[in-house]
Amino acid sequence: MADLKVQVFADGADIAQMKQAYQNKEVDGFTTNPSLMAKAGVQDYKTFAQEVVEAIPDASISFEVFGDDMETMEKEAKIIEQFGENIFVKIPIVNTKGESMLPLIEKLSAQGVKLNVTAVYTLEQVQAITDAVTEGVETYVSVFAGRIADTGVDPLPLMKESVRVTHSKKGVKLLWASCRELFNVIQADEIGADIITCPADVVKKVANIGRDINTLSVDTVQGFAKDIQSSGLSIL
Repeated sequence: MADLKVQVFADGADIAQMKQAYQNKEVDGFTTNPSLMAKAGVQDYKTFAQEVVEAIPDASISFEVFGDDMETMEKEAKIIEQFGENIFVKIPIVNTKGESMLPLIEKLSAQGVKLNVTAVYTLEQVQAITDAVTEGVETYVSVFAGRIADTGVDPLPLMKESVRVTHSKKGVKLLWASCRELFNVIQADEIGADIITCPADVVKKVANIGRDINTLSVDTVQGFAKDIQSSGLSIL
C-alpha cells in the first residue's frame, strides 16, 4: 500500500478478487451492495457472506440490507450483524419512496450495531446521521462523491464539510464512495476522509502513487510496441 492516511476499501462482490486483494494486502477493507452482488452472479446471500467472512476474518466488511421498509431492514440487519465481528451493516439513508431511515439507524446504533449508512448526498444528511448515531459506536457515513461529480458538481466542498461534521462525534468516519479514478484517493487523503471505496481497477492502480511521471512516455510506447507485435498488423 502507498503511504496514505485514508484507508482504501475494495468495492465489489467478486469473491475471487476479494480474496486476492486481502491476501496481497492491497486494501484495508471491503464493501458490497445489491447491484454489485447481482453483477457478480451471487446466488445465495448467506452462503456468499459466509464464504467472504471465512476468507477475510479480520478486515472490515460491509453487507447491505435488501429490504425497503424499516421492519424488514431491521430483521435483515440482525442477521447480517451475526456474520462476524468485522461486519458493518449497510443501511440506506432513505428507501425507494424517499422515506428517511434515520429512526432505524438511531435504533440499531443504540443497540451497538456497527453501521455503514449509504446513498448519502447532502451535508444535511451527513449532519442528521452523525446526530442520530450513538457516540463511540463505529459508523461509516458513505457520501457518494463520484456520483455527485457525475452531475457536473464539484464534490470537494461537501466532502471537506463532511469531514468536519463526522469527526465531531467519536466513532463516526467519513467514507468517500463511488470512486471514479485513482486521483480520488489522493483527494480523499488530502481532505482527511477516513475511507475511500474503490472498484478493482482503481485498487490495482494504488501502487502507482508516487511513480515518476517522466518514465511514463517510454512505458507507454513499449506498450504500443508489444501490442503491435501481437496484433500482426503492418503499414509497409
